[in-house]
Amino acid sequence: MSNDRYLSILEEIKKHGGDVDREPNDKVLIIDGLNTFIRTFSAIPTTNDDGVHVGGIVGFLKSVGYAVKTLGPTRTILIFDGKGGSSRRRKIYPEYKNKRKLKIRLNRTDMYSSSDDEHQSMLMQLARGLEYFECLPLTILTLEGTEADDVIAYTAEQVLSDSEVIIMSTDKDFLHLVDDRVRVWSPTKKKLYNKDKLLEEYGIPAHNFLMYRMIEGDKSDNIGGINGIGIKTLLKKMPVILKENKISIDELIDGTDNERLKSLLDKEILERNYKLMQLFDVDISDSDKLKISKKIHETIPMMNKSKFRSMFLEDKLYGTLPNLDTWLMTNWNMLNKYADMTDG
Repeated sequence: MSNDRYLSILEEIKKHGGDVDREPNDKVLIIDGLNTFIRTFSAIPTTNDDGVHVGGIVGFLKSVGYAVKTLGPTRTILIFDGKGGSSRRRKIYPEYKNKRKLKIRLNRTDMYSSSDDEHQSMLMQLARGLEYFECLPLTILTLEGTEADDVIAYTAEQVLSDSEVIIMSTDKDFLHLVDDRVRVWSPTKKKLYNKDKLLEEYGIPAHNFLMYRMIEGDKSDNIGGINGIGIKTLLKKMPVILKENKISIDELIDGTDNERLKSLLDKEILERNYKLMQLFDVDISDSDKLKISKKIHETIPMMNKSKFRSMFLEDKLYGTLPNLDTWLMTNWNMLNKYADMTDG
């Protein structure tokens, strides 16, 4: 990129209220794509002018746009589960995600005639939603055989290790990555978790939040925890979890004075849950790590307003985002300026 063009982009960023001292990878919003889409698809009954359900598409766009506007990142990355992504964890625990089902919470009971119709609509809306996002200044990433959680964690912890990172997801597993550099945005609670917010809400320091999750388990992924030990009991009778340093499973067990509670702490379950839940050291091959790194360091695509508008008209979404040009400008213009800085 020529120096004159670079300076011109900086002037544009400054003109629109951006920080000219920032680079595209300074403050990165990483979005758990499928988590965000499914939440909006199952909760938003919006239809287009033909009466076709488009809540997944529109809700997806609005949710991501709101996060971009609210959090002000210099870059946004959308990450999805790859085909067969759950296989590694199923080798550890065959019941992993076996009972997961889409919870139907649509406000209209006549939206779909069958669960198959709903599933087909979900797949079509997800595919179409991705086409819309391909028109926006962000990076879309998926890796076959790998879950989004692992790709998100590796990107945040290793590839963007010098960046300020915000992970957007309702999945509580990401909370154990919170530190001085990594935060988590909950789109349902509209809350940004840093170390202080996490401690305030749960009473557990971020560096030991994983231990709490291992005890609690995760019903959404069909991972059982330790029965008989809830968060109140944990905080009151097992204060070792409040230590200023990260504790191990053995330290948790040895540091529990109550013999009844100690007998409940099944080390085998805790070790299994650690393998299933931890995101500090993800199991990704070196070749796949290179793929992730290469994708993250590619040129960020520029916004394609004309294609976005054309698709918008084709899908008859006029009433869902009535001020489309304003929405595009307000949410995406600044990211477009930063994306332009990566071109050449």
